[in-house]
Amino acid sequence: MFLLSTALLAPLPQPDLAVSSPPQPPSETVLFHSDRQGAQKIAQGPVTPAGRPDLPPEPEPPELEPLPPLPPPEELLQPPAAPEALPPNFDVPGTIVVQAFRVVGSTIFSAEELATVTAAYTNRPITFTELLEARSAVTQLYLDSGYITTGAFIPTEQVIDEGIVEIQVVEGFLEAVVIEGLEDLVPGYVSSRIERAAGRPLNVNDLVEGLQLLQLDPVIESISAELATGTQLGGSIVNLQVEEAKSFSIEAGMDNGRSPTVGSVRGQASLRDINLLGFGDTLDLAYSLTAGSDTVNIGYTLPVSPSNTTVGLNFSLTRSEVIDDDFDILSIESASEDLQLSLRQPIVQTPTEELALSLGFAYSRIESTFQLPGAPRLGFPFTGAPDGEAKVTAIRFGQEWTQRSASRVLAARSTFNLGADWLGGTNNEGDIPDSNFFSWQGQAQWVQVLATDTLLLARIDGQLADRPLLSLEQFRLGGQGSVRGYREDEVIADNGVFASLEVRVPILRIPEWESLVQLTPFVDVGYAWNSGDSPDPESQTLASVGVGALWQVSDRVTARLDYGIPLINEDDIGNSLQESGILFSITGRVF
Repeated sequence: MFLLSTALLAPLPQPDLAVSSPPQPPSETVLFHSDRQGAQKIAQGPVTPAGRPDLPPEPEPPELEPLPPLPPPEELLQPPAAPEALPPNFDVPGTIVVQAFRVVGSTIFSAEELATVTAAYTNRPITFTELLEARSAVTQLYLDSGYITTGAFIPTEQVIDEGIVEIQVVEGFLEAVVIEGLEDLVPGYVSSRIERAAGRPLNVNDLVEGLQLLQLDPVIESISAELATGTQLGGSIVNLQVEEAKSFSIEAGMDNGRSPTVGSVRGQASLRDINLLGFGDTLDLAYSLTAGSDTVNIGYTLPVSPSNTTVGLNFSLTRSEVIDDDFDILSIESASEDLQLSLRQPIVQTPTEELALSLGFAYSRIESTFQLPGAPRLGFPFTGAPDGEAKVTAIRFGQEWTQRSASRVLAARSTFNLGADWLGGTNNEGDIPDSNFFSWQGQAQWVQVLATDTLLLARIDGQLADRPLLSLEQFRLGGQGSVRGYREDEVIADNGVFASLEVRVPILRIPEWESLVQLTPFVDVGYAWNSGDSPDPESQTLASVGVGALWQVSDRVTARLDYGIPLINEDDIGNSLQESGILFSITGRVF
C-alpha cells in the first residue's frame, strides 16, 4: 500500500492537468480565418420542380476555385507547452511497482488503447517522475487525436492498493460561442453548427472543419475564430467574427430554350433571398414568358437542424397555347400545376464531399383544351387522358453525391419515383399510361480542369420506367440542355439515355472587366425508347456536334451561343433559330 502525498505532486504546466486546473489552450488562439475570396461555395443544388422528373437542363459546372488552404496545425492552434523537466536536485525517494493504471473519465478511448500507452510504466519499479510521464502519455494520446483541451492528472491522497494507480481524465468541452458581426442571421444558426462540429470532448480538427463548412455556406461572407480559455474546468470559448453575405439578388435573362410550338424565345426574371427570415431560409421567385406561354415558379427552403436538414416547398404554374400556324384553327391551350414537398438530409458533409438523401411528395396536373370556331371549348385528348386532363401523384426518393477538389468535380444524382392514384391521380385500365408507375432517373457529371480556365465537362443522364408513362413523366431529348442542334423535345419517350462531352478553352481575357470568353466545342448523343407495347418514337437516336462561345463578366453576366449540327434524323422544318441549330442564352444579375 502506498499513499501519494499532495506535497509530491508538483503542478505541471498546461496542457497536462495539475491538481487544481484543467488543460487549456493559450488564453486566446487564432483558430480559423477565411473569407469568400478564397472559399469555394458548396451551394445546395436546385430542387427539381415538382412533377418534372427530368433533371435540370444543362446544369452549370460547380465553381472550381480551390478550398482555402488551412494553415499548419501549429498555426491554427499553438501546440501545448511541454511539461517542464524536474529540477536536477528534485529528490523523490523510492520507487513503486504499478501493476496497472485505471483511467477514469475517458469516453473516447477504450481501456485497451489507454493500457497500451501506459504499458511501459507497469510491472517494473518506476520513479515518481515516470509516474507523471504515464499521466502525460494519456494526455498526449488525446492531443495527437485533436483533443487539445483535454488532459489528465493523478488525484492526490489516493491509496495505491494492489499496485493500481488511478489517472483522472478531464475531457475538454465547448463552454460557449460568442459571435460578433451578425445583422440579419440569427446567432443560433451559427452557434448550433459550431457546437455540433466541436463535439464533446472538443476536437479541434472537427471544429476547424465545421468553421470551413460555415465559410462555404452561401449566407456567410467571411468568418474568423479564436479559441479562448473558459470559466469552467475543461471549458473553452470560441469567439467568432462573422460577416454576412449579401442575401438578396435579382436576375434577368433571355434564351431560346422553349419548344417552338409555344414560342422558343423566352424572357425570364428571378428573385432570390437566401436569408429571408434570418434562419438561412431561401425564397425563390421566377417568372418566364414566351409568345405562347408564361410560367410562375415559387420555392421556399428552410433549414431545420444544425446538420443542414432542410424542408422544401416548390410550386409552379404554367399557362400556354400552341402558336404553330398549322394548329391555329384548333386554338389549343393547356395549363399545368406542379407541387412538391421535400425533406433533404446530408449524410456525409465535409468541405470536399457531400452525400445527401431526400424524400419528396409530388403532385402534378395538366389540362389541355381546344376550341373550333363557333363551338364550346373541349378537352383535347392525349395519351392516357381521353378527356384532356391528367394527374400524377408520386413519392420521390433521391440520393445525391458530390466530390470537389481544386481541379475536379464529380457529381451523381439518382431518383426513384413511385406513382400512385392518390388525390385523384389518373388511373387507367391495362397498359394505358396513368399515375401508377415506377421509374428511375440518374445523372452523373465530371468536370476536370485541364489548364487555367480550360475545362473538360462530361455528363450522362438516363431514365428507366416499368411501364408506359404519362407525358408529365417522360424522358425528353433535343434542344438546350440535351442534344443541341435539334428542336426542344424532339423525342419524348418512357426511357432514354443522353451523353454529352464538352471542352471549354479560353480565347480572350479582359482583366479590366473581369471578363473571359471561352470556345466550347461539344458532342451530344441520345437514345430513347418506350415501355410495354407502346411503339417506339420514329426517331430513337439523336446525335450532334457543334461549337459554342461562353462569355462571362465577373459574376454578373453570362452569355452563351451554340451552333449544333445534327448528324442523323434531321427533319426539323421550322424557321426558328433553334430549329436551325442555333441556341443562345444571356443572364445578368441586376441586383
